[in-house]
Amino acid sequence: MKTLDILVIALYMSGLLGIGLYFSRRQTTTESYFIANRSIPSSVMGISLLASIITSVTFIAYPGSAYAGDWSLLVPGIMFVVVVFLVGAAIIPFFRHVVRMSAYEYFGLRFGTGVRLYASLTFAIGHFLKMGFVFYLLALTLSSIIGWPVDRVILLTAAITIFYTILGGIEAVIWTDVVQGFVLWAGIIVSISFLLFLPKQGPLAVLADAWHHGKMSLGSTALRFDKPTIMVLVIYGFFFYLQKYTADQTVVQRYLMAKTDRSAIRGISLGAFLCLPVWMAFMLIGSLLWSFYRLTGEKLPSVLKKTEQIFPYFLLTHIPAGLSGLFVAAILGSAMAMIAQDMNCLATIGTEDFYRLVRPDSTDRQRLRAGRAIVAGSGLAAAVVAIKVAHTNNGSALSFYYTLTAVLAGGLAGLFLLAFLMKRATPAGAIAGIVANLAFTIWATLTLGGKTLNLGRFNFPWHEYMIGAIGHFILLAVGITFSLLSPSGFKRPDLTVWGWIQSRRQNAVDTANPSLQA
Repeated sequence: MKTLDILVIALYMSGLLGIGLYFSRRQTTTESYFIANRSIPSSVMGISLLASIITSVTFIAYPGSAYAGDWSLLVPGIMFVVVVFLVGAAIIPFFRHVVRMSAYEYFGLRFGTGVRLYASLTFAIGHFLKMGFVFYLLALTLSSIIGWPVDRVILLTAAITIFYTILGGIEAVIWTDVVQGFVLWAGIIVSISFLLFLPKQGPLAVLADAWHHGKMSLGSTALRFDKPTIMVLVIYGFFFYLQKYTADQTVVQRYLMAKTDRSAIRGISLGAFLCLPVWMAFMLIGSLLWSFYRLTGEKLPSVLKKTEQIFPYFLLTHIPAGLSGLFVAAILGSAMAMIAQDMNCLATIGTEDFYRLVRPDSTDRQRLRAGRAIVAGSGLAAAVVAIKVAHTNNGSALSFYYTLTAVLAGGLAGLFLLAFLMKRATPAGAIAGIVANLAFTIWATLTLGGKTLNLGRFNFPWHEYMIGAIGHFILLAVGITFSLLSPSGFKRPDLTVWGWIQSRRQNAVDTANPSLQA
């Protein structure tokens, strides 16, 4: 890297650290550390959601995926907007009035402590892996730039991120996300401009070349479930983002940060609608990279073993000094902010769902210390995952990431639908559904392709992305069946959509006729 690039990166990182130090003075209670005292404006929350979703998985894996294939892995992202349009207006205010800090308090209210702990643990395992992938892709980028071994970069970035997160709490994460959002768009515009105008054939020729070679296709429209067709990706994306809006602490925690219900809905909707054009832009970058190297005839060095390394290489070899440093700094900052947010969320559920159960008489200061200790532990665990992934020959990082998130979904979307839609849902039904989902997931994962366990015609026959979606459905179906067979014992039917609607109607009547209350 050029000296100016290194200087830009150093200044940028110093600025983010300064934000963390500034907000560290306010982190005196668990409510300030975990949900920013419910004081975040909707516009800030929306940009923060964008920055938390747009991580190094997007910066590096999306261009790598489009370079190697097409835009098919964009399809799940489209469902991000669809799901918030379908469920946001009901679910966001519901959570704001039902839970205090942890999304999984809701499952505890409906089905008891055991189900709450299952949901929390499932989320934690999935996010350890997510954080590991972000650390890995970040290290892959830095390793390509500075030549250090990937393992060393993972450990260094993990140490910096853990320190930053322990200091600043969620408020620092939110405001650094805002900085990331503006830098992100600047970097996208610069990158696309250089990819379009550097080839002597001109921008239209670059776009036409990518289009005619299918580099912007959304994939196969065949009605098959054994390949990553559009249908499979739509199903995967719908259930993945339904789970994200209903049982993902990183999103639910943002509901709780807003000042009002309406502010929360506006903020989450803004974030969802901002994400889609960013995903499309990074897919476009990958397609344009493919056309760029094809039209210019420029050879890629043999040291680039994975397609995820091509975009960072282009930045360093074709973007002017300073601008390339700013973009690399944005990748670093985005990854750090996302991992910091995930660490804070894991600390929230670790403190609220586990520590408070073990030590119900603990003080707020003790819980705050426990939360900071969980931040450090989760960061170290994510670094271990990243090192493991770095030594795994898994092909496309984005495809592998989608596979793992499908398998490890834990049926949480199905569990939420059971709790939210079924008045008769019982703890026994929820537990039966969880067991059925786990049994199915273990069988499907082990027999997938017959590589681990070959049962012949009894192998799981469909694509791995379908495992999570089917698991959600199985949990819901089995949960409903067992609940209907249970003679009694269901909890809190008022905490269903039907009870929520009735409560809202009653509140509206009371507001319109205050004399009735008297």
